[in-house]
Amino acid sequence: MKTLVKAAALVFAPMTAIALTAVPAAAQTKSGIAVVDLEEAVAKSTAFTTAMTQMQTTYKPQLDQIASRRSAIETDLKTKNDALQAAYKAAGNKSTPALETQFQQLQQAQQTGQAELQRLTQPVALARAYVEQQIVAKLDDALKAATAKTKSEIVFKKAATESFGAGADITPAVITELNALVPSVGITPPAGWQPGQAQGAAAAPATPAQAPKSR
Repeated sequence: MKTLVKAAALVFAPMTAIALTAVPAAAQTKSGIAVVDLEEAVAKSTAFTTAMTQMQTTYKPQLDQIASRRSAIETDLKTKNDALQAAYKAAGNKSTPALETQFQQLQQAQQTGQAELQRLTQPVALARAYVEQQIVAKLDDALKAATAKTKSEIVFKKAATESFGAGADITPAVITELNALVPSVGITPPAGWQPGQAQGAAAAPATPAQAPKSR
């Protein structure tokens, strides 16, 4: 018999606001070698933390509905799981056509539940992507400015570095630059906006074919 199907995983991570830590002024790296965590810089920027707080209010009806449906789906899956385990045990831990059907029904319920949660979370996930894209658009400029101000010549990803001194981490400097470049962002995507699409971008009109010149 196949292994027991677990309850549906959480599709949507809670939008808890990340506490903004105090960011010290940029200091020069001693060796010219630095490390940085760009995801952390975005997550701890003022624009992002403020937007997450705003979204808790703006999207509260959707978030409450998501939490309610997630709980109901997980409860239903657990009930079906328990019933399947009991039936499997009653069959002497041997697979039967009836158990296979019951297992398939459990899988289908899990897939249906995940699809529903994904549909419900789409508007909130889209808003979060919109927030992130506005900040990431300035991330390269922030990194360049932080690198110059800390006089760093080589910058490595923090996650790929075995060890480093506290003074080598220029993430706080990048956060400072991000806060200056993009102090706030919108949390409502324009109609029809999709991740990767420039803000306010619209489809370019087709160029009409040029009429042939008369001879």
